[in-house]
Amino acid sequence: MSLDDFLLAFFSLDILREAWPILWLGLQQTLLLSVIVVPLGLVGGTVLALLSTVHHPLVRWPLMAWVDFFRALPPLVLLIFIYAGLPFAGLEVSALGAVAIGFFLNTGAYYGEVLRAGIESVPRGQMEAARSTGLSRAQALAYVILPQAVRNVLPDLISNTLEVVKLTSIASVVALPELLFQARQAQSVTYNATPIMAAAVIYFLLLWPVVRLLSRLENRQLAGRQ
Repeated sequence: MSLDDFLLAFFSLDILREAWPILWLGLQQTLLLSVIVVPLGLVGGTVLALLSTVHHPLVRWPLMAWVDFFRALPPLVLLIFIYAGLPFAGLEVSALGAVAIGFFLNTGAYYGEVLRAGIESVPRGQMEAARSTGLSRAQALAYVILPQAVRNVLPDLISNTLEVVKLTSIASVVALPELLFQARQAQSVTYNATPIMAAAVIYFLLLWPVVRLLSRLENRQLAGRQ
């Protein structure tokens, strides 16, 4: 394959101009998905992390089973089960609803483990000091412990969020028209790889600033430990 043939197959400006309208729609859908699933995961993870501070066996063991199950189950399998499996039980779920539920369960488990580690990194004396000021246990967790926990594991939270945004591409399996789905549609029409390459470049431009921010936070955290 000559250089001209390679550029025509992967970097055709004419194909890009034709495909851009649907790629733009796909990008909007990807951003919408990210805005939905990241907060859902954080909410679910926060609830799980706070429950992990309850050491009663009736809470601790079911919680461990829940987190282990959804961390071990591939998100793609979970998404297909929710979208294509639940209708057999009479539960119809839209594509967007299936993605929201699947990400809430899967990413919530990962966020929960990160936040749990953050809570455990806060010295126990902080809780005792907060309680001595008259705060309830819930207030101490919300106003004293959790903010410190988030600060301690901020690089891990950002890294996990980065993975969540990249994982939104699996929404294409339930025909949700996010960026990858639209790029594949354009490729099937144009018989050219340019739309896929364009999607890859868009993902890079979207996530590279987050990667750089993560690197700076990790370096700052490392410097603080020395």
